[in-house]
Amino acid sequence: MLLIEVWTPRGGLDEDERRELGERLVDALLAEDDSHAVEVLDAQRRITQVLVHEAATWVLGERPAADPASPPRYLVRITVPASWRKEMSGPVVEIVTGVLAETERLAGRDPERVRREPHATVLVDGIGEGGIGVGGRVMGSMDLMEFVSRPYRDTTAARPAPGGAPGEAPEPPGGAAPEESRAAPSPRPRTLVDPVCGMSVELDDSALTLVHDGVLYGFCHGLCRRAFAEEHGVPLNQERSGRP
Repeated sequence: MLLIEVWTPRGGLDEDERRELGERLVDALLAEDDSHAVEVLDAQRRITQVLVHEAATWVLGERPAADPASPPRYLVRITVPASWRKEMSGPVVEIVTGVLAETERLAGRDPERVRREPHATVLVDGIGEGGIGVGGRVMGSMDLMEFVSRPYRDTTAARPAPGGAPGEAPEPPGGAAPEESRAAPSPRPRTLVDPVCGMSVELDDSALTLVHDGVLYGFCHGLCRRAFAEEHGVPLNQERSGRP
């Protein structure tokens, strides 16, 4: 996330509640789980800012007229690069709504109303290429990917290759694996670790992969795949997905 903006009506939340809401949004949207490496999340936090506004005037279009502060309405806008917006929108809306529900619960109000009633609107706003500037320069999607993933990539540069045994290579095209290497299918797909962001990637039919120096790598997103290919000089016209 680059910018998280929250609007609440005047008197809907006090100052402490607004600050706690902002902190919970960051913690929930950049949670330290298996989604990405901690180094990537820490880099994302460095460029994430939350502004919680208290609107002086808030007019509801509904009839009969209602007080927007009782119970408080919410308008949240999340700003991300346009190329990330479609994939992020679903999870972001769900997470933000959950945070708002928790805010309501802590205030002693009905937390489910933000899901049951149109009292919470979440906008995921995609900023086009050339529309983001950080550190005095314009940053495109690949520049931002480099910024947030570089600490992790530098940390893991000397580690063994991800996914199975180090140096594991895919089955040669058109050739079967040796008999002793074939085993009964596992009930769960094999996983690889994205070498760019540290995310676990299931090696199923939709997985994005590349082979470099005989090692199979999996990627959570096309941008991670492209970043790896550019850094290591790997052609992107390899088979884009599927099991080896």
